[in-house]
Amino acid sequence: MSGETTDERAAWGVACHAEPRWPASLAALAALLLYLTLPARLTVGPAWLIPAGEGALLLFLTLTSPMRDREERVGRWLSLAVIAVINAANVVSLVRLIDLLVTGTKADGRSLIIFSVQIWLTNVLVFALWYWELDRGGPGDRTHPQHREPDFLFPQMVTPEAAPPRWSPSFVDYAYVAFTNATAFSPTDTMPLTAMAKGLMAVQSLASLLTVAVVAARAVNILGGS
Repeated sequence: MSGETTDERAAWGVACHAEPRWPASLAALAALLLYLTLPARLTVGPAWLIPAGEGALLLFLTLTSPMRDREERVGRWLSLAVIAVINAANVVSLVRLIDLLVTGTKADGRSLIIFSVQIWLTNVLVFALWYWELDRGGPGDRTHPQHREPDFLFPQMVTPEAAPPRWSPSFVDYAYVAFTNATAFSPTDTMPLTAMAKGLMAVQSLASLLTVAVVAARAVNILGGS
């Protein structure tokens, strides 16, 4: 906009700082550990198979591209593949857990609660990764002055005077969005702006609702009847 300096423009118009990969890598590792502790009847193939492959890929990406600023296209696609595989595995686990309940399979109520919490937490972590990886074209593109429009409207972007100079969202901000969306089943303080962001938040809310309302509620009923 004419007559405005870079710092006076909307927060999303300022290039973001280069972000380290390790917070997202820790989140992905936590999701893989949660998956690894699920019983075999809720996982795809051997329980160790996906965590082992994904863990090796995470280590490779962390060592070869620790900062997400000028990453190669291959690295970005590998990062997206890691998230997609974790997400798909978690969806399968949720479907199988619901199937166990619908078919009337006898199961320990306390175990069902633990499994539902694991799947719910994985849901939060994996969508935090999606939001961080896709907003404005990804953490690498966000460091360029001419990055595309934002997918999320953070409060600091509306009231920049309430944030430090040249503020930009970090992985923690996206994790908070994922957590509040999973608990409220809707946006809270951060609004989705694009169709992609709205679609992702809708899918996350649906998965969270199924986990909490169907699985956890049924597990409580089992406990009450025992």
